[in-house]
Amino acid sequence: MIIGIPMESEARETRVAGTPKSVAQLIKLGYEVVVEAGAGTKAAFLDEEYTEAGARIASSGEVWASDIIAKINEPTEREIGAMKAGAYLIALIGAPRNPELLERLAAAQLKVLAMDSVPRISRAQSLDVISSMANIGGYRAVIEAANVFGSFFTGQVTAAGKVPPAKVFVSGAGVAGLAAIGTANSLGAIVRATDIRAEVAEEVESMGAEFVVVEAESQQSTDGYAKEATANYAAAAARMYAEQAREVDIIVTTALIPGRPAPRLLTSEMVASMKPGSVIVDMAAGAGGNVEGSRPDEIVTTANGVKIIGYTDLPGRLPTQASQLFSQNIVNLMKLLTPQKDGELILNLEDVVQRGMLVAQDGAIMWPPPEVAVSAAPKQPEITPPAPAPTPDKKPMDRRITYAVLATCALALLALFTISPSGLIGHFMVLMLSVVIGFYVIGNVSHALHTPLMSVTNAISGIILVGCLLGLVLINQDAPVLAGANLAMLILSILGILLASINVFGGFTVTQRMLKMFRKG
Repeated sequence: MIIGIPMESEARETRVAGTPKSVAQLIKLGYEVVVEAGAGTKAAFLDEEYTEAGARIASSGEVWASDIIAKINEPTEREIGAMKAGAYLIALIGAPRNPELLERLAAAQLKVLAMDSVPRISRAQSLDVISSMANIGGYRAVIEAANVFGSFFTGQVTAAGKVPPAKVFVSGAGVAGLAAIGTANSLGAIVRATDIRAEVAEEVESMGAEFVVVEAESQQSTDGYAKEATANYAAAAARMYAEQAREVDIIVTTALIPGRPAPRLLTSEMVASMKPGSVIVDMAAGAGGNVEGSRPDEIVTTANGVKIIGYTDLPGRLPTQASQLFSQNIVNLMKLLTPQKDGELILNLEDVVQRGMLVAQDGAIMWPPPEVAVSAAPKQPEITPPAPAPTPDKKPMDRRITYAVLATCALALLALFTISPSGLIGHFMVLMLSVVIGFYVIGNVSHALHTPLMSVTNAISGIILVGCLLGLVLINQDAPVLAGANLAMLILSILGILLASINVFGGFTVTQRMLKMFRKG
């Protein structure tokens, strides 16, 4: 089968659905690939690179006559008419908001796989274009904010004075939000973030940001996307947004609800309370906007000097990277659809991933797909406490026996001290104190530090080693080695040297391996 990669018809679109690298991977799956002349120019991919990868450069008409069309955006009327009946179309479709487009695609007898309808399950992550593009969009949102912001992101101490770091607030901690948090943090800003899903607080904090809690009942996601807020939550969130708007310098909003207009998060009053020169990036401007006053693909400057950026093509502002990720998502999809790697696409409707992406087939509209129940929140397992095992009736030990045992041990210890050399008592007390102190010190050390702690004990083993060597020196200075006490000292010294040496060299080996983990290269 032939896969066609056309040039995108939208004037602002800079991405392309196939790169030279992805073309080579598709050819390995057994497909023939044709690329429209100049399709990758805006993304810095030349026709010669596609030819070297094994593709054939062709005219627009020849490309649209292919068995499979892979493109970025939803097709126009002209493009639908250029496709042959029974062909496959792989693109962003926007099925929830484009019922008329679905009817036209079905009427044209096309098999349509929507790249923006990938189910949010672990097995489908490699196909998730929404996440790929959101990652780039979140990064670019902060870059665009930095471009129009009139100061540093990071704090600076200069000869002319001290510059405080910028304060950045990110609304929404999905893929785009986390990318924005990471970028702002890497630029040195003080970052705060919030989300309607309380379970993402740990992710936000792991990115170096402070999670701002809304004092209301939060919601857990059942499909990986945020849900529409309740009235109580919306009221509490409005108070929080008003407070943050007065304090921060930059706000990035990423809140989107699939199939619905974007929720309004910032009102004009909140924007008016911001400091002059502040910046807002409304990543949902194309879906109605999270910010009152934002306009798609424009920068709006308010009366108090706040700039509201409403770009809807943030991923396309990094066309090379965005094309690479988008095309790799398509390659991963084609690997799923080509199990035999023989260049023949096989659609399996029993697979929830393929069924979830299929929006039109053989004249029928296949949207919406059957619901796939997933959850981004960890499920709490239901733990049934085990029934208590029957215990045999045990009679407590008689106290008289206990006291007798303790008294016997004390007398034995006293007798040992009586017949032992005078220095033994002092050594015994040191031993007991060492056991007690060691137990409490090591017992309070985290398990993660046990390995470096073991390397520290080399010093103790080194003392033992020196003592044993000193014992051997004393033996050589005395009379016959095999006489009485000297023989016992010889055996103990040799045994001590052996064991202490193992501990010393083993400890240094472990320490060396541990340090290698933190060395670059």
